[in-house]
Amino acid sequence: MTANSPSESAAENTHTTSPPRSKAWIPLDLIRGFLIGSAELVPGVSGGTIALVTGVYDQLIDSAAHVVKAARILVTGPNRVRGALSELRRTDWFLIVPVLLGMVTAVFGIAGLMESFVTANPELARGLFFGLVAASIAVPLRMLPTRTSRQPLLLGLLAFIAAAGLAFWLTGLAGGSDVEDPSYIAVFFVASIAICALVVPGVSGSFFLLAVGLYSTTLRAVDERDLGYLGVFMLGAILGLALFVNILRYLLHNHRWWTLVVMAGLMLGSLRALWPWQSAAETGADGEPHGAGGLLAPYDPTGGPILLAVIGAALVVALIIIEAKFSTAKTEAHLDKES
Repeated sequence: MTANSPSESAAENTHTTSPPRSKAWIPLDLIRGFLIGSAELVPGVSGGTIALVTGVYDQLIDSAAHVVKAARILVTGPNRVRGALSELRRTDWFLIVPVLLGMVTAVFGIAGLMESFVTANPELARGLFFGLVAASIAVPLRMLPTRTSRQPLLLGLLAFIAAAGLAFWLTGLAGGSDVEDPSYIAVFFVASIAICALVVPGVSGSFFLLAVGLYSTTLRAVDERDLGYLGVFMLGAILGLALFVNILRYLLHNHRWWTLVVMAGLMLGSLRALWPWQSAAETGADGEPHGAGGLLAPYDPTGGPILLAVIGAALVVALIIIEAKFSTAKTEAHLDKES
C-alpha cells in the first residue's frame, strides 16, 4: 500500500472537473456494463470490482448520487422541478445508460450459460474468477491518494486485515437453506441491503442472498414473473441504493484513502468464496447446493483452474494497463485545454 505520487493523485482527482463524457465511449461502456452484469450473476464476484477494474467506478457513484439527489429535491424541495432538473443535468447519462443496457443484456442474455458453466465446471469457474478478483485487488491500491499524517500506515494495515477477515467470515456463512415463503417485509429489507453489494467491490450481493436463504427464491420469482415479490424487492433495492450511494460518495470524496483500503481488504477476503477446491456446499430445502463449501487442498483437476486463474489475472492486468494509458492521455488533454 504505497502512496501515489502527487501527479498521480492529481490525475485521480480530475474526475470532479472532467468534461462531459464523449459519445465515442458508448460502445466501450456497453461492454463495461455487460461485464458488470455478468459478474453479478456469479456468487462471490462483485459488480463493483469489475466497475473498478474497467475504470468507471467513481463516475458511476457520482452519477447515481446526482439521480438520488434529484429524486429527493423533487419530493422535498426547494425549487422542486428546477432543482431536480439541475441535478439530472449533472448526471453523466452517456455513461449511465450504456452501462445499464449492458448489465440488462448480460442478466437476461447469458444467465443460463453462466449458470451452466459454473455448475458443470465448478473448479474451472472458481479458478477463473479467483484470478480475476485476486489481480483486481491492485486497482483500489493504485487509486490510493498520497498518504498524510491522518492516515497512519499501521492503522491502514489493521483496517485492511479487518475488512479481509470480515469478508472471509461472511462468505463462509453463505450456505443457508432456502426460505420458501418469506414475508414481504423480510424481502424488502434484504433487498435494501443486498443491492448495496452492487456498488461495493469485494462484496457479492448473490452471496448475501445465499446467506439469508433468498437466492433461489429470488431467481424463481424472476423466472415465474412473480410481480408482487419482484415489486417489493425492487422497492427495497431502490431505498437501499438511494441511502447507500450518498454515503459511499461521501466516503470516497472525504475519506478516500481509508475507503479504498477497506475496499481492497473486502476484495481479498472475498477470495474465500472463489478458492477452486472446496467440499460440497450445504444442500438447501430445494435439494440444491448453496454457497461456499469447506476449503480443501488442491485435487484433480489442478492444471485447468491454475491456468484459468493465470488467464483471469492477466486479463485484469491488461485492463489496468489500458485504462492507465487512456486516463493519462485524457488527463493531459484536459489540462492542455484548460491552460
